[in-house]
Amino acid sequence: MDTLLVWKEQLQMFYGKYSSYIDKGLRLILGLLVFGAINLNIGFTKQAASVFVTVGLSVICTFLPLIVMTILAAGLILIHFYSVSLPVVLITAVVFLIMYIFYFRFTPKKAWLILLTPLAFVLKIPYVIPVAFGLVGTPVFAVPVACGTIVYYMLHYVKGASAALKSSGTDSMIKSLSAYTKQIVQNKEMFVAILAFTVCLLLVYNLRMRAADQAWKIAIGAGVISELVLFIAGDLAFGVHTDYLTLILGSAVSVVIGMALEFMIFSVDYSRTQRMQFEDDEYYYYVKAVPKIVVSAPEKTVKKINERQEWSQKETEEELLKQSLNKELGMENNSTKK
Repeated sequence: MDTLLVWKEQLQMFYGKYSSYIDKGLRLILGLLVFGAINLNIGFTKQAASVFVTVGLSVICTFLPLIVMTILAAGLILIHFYSVSLPVVLITAVVFLIMYIFYFRFTPKKAWLILLTPLAFVLKIPYVIPVAFGLVGTPVFAVPVACGTIVYYMLHYVKGASAALKSSGTDSMIKSLSAYTKQIVQNKEMFVAILAFTVCLLLVYNLRMRAADQAWKIAIGAGVISELVLFIAGDLAFGVHTDYLTLILGSAVSVVIGMALEFMIFSVDYSRTQRMQFEDDEYYYYVKAVPKIVVSAPEKTVKKINERQEWSQKETEEELLKQSLNKELGMENNSTKK
């Protein structure tokens, strides 16, 4: 355990020293994952789905605010959808506009959070998002989680029904518009996922804010269990498709990532908890103080030794010693002669 704490301290020191470079590197990786996932799954426009576009957009977003990545990702989705059907583009643009008007224009610094949920769906670990957001965020994070879930199911539907949505005549356009709108409004699987993620996030947040011992571990366990229960209940009640193997594995990954976040953010020693009581003219105060676990990283000092200087110094000391001895012996000899 002490070794892990030392590694954590060293990692924090390393990040503090090179944070600007690390942040840009993480932005580049996020851009490659986001734009790569879009082009890989709905790359209907060949020119926009090229590797050069993916890398180019990722590099651009590395040096710009994260909201730019969200806007460019939305634009890339609309470009690909235009190759499928004009009504699909219009409906998707309206959905994106509603998300922007009611949320993202008020919190531009958190707009990039919407990218993580569809990306987690693509990576088969969507159940991690509400647990992680509940541990490190606030209840407001439920909005980008819900928006990201809607975006994923729109992409998933268009990817699977692109041939049926392609339209040339007026009747075909109306049919594709009706089918796509119905998929957004009446998708039971999507609404079950939004409900499960929202409940999990709010539950995790509220429990980890409690003053109880091991509050973070309790929050992680309760959040994962709530997801399992709600997805299984949704499967049984509404007949939505739920991959139980993915659900169980994703829940296990959620626990692991949640514990890792607790270790990095909230390492405390409950065995040294102190409870204090004091008062003023108006209130009594009951305070619970839990000390943090802090281990200082060992500092390594490297001492450079110049062998030539050391040998020269040694010779000088020996010569001085000889002269001192000769002087003393000479003085003794002189006194003997007298």
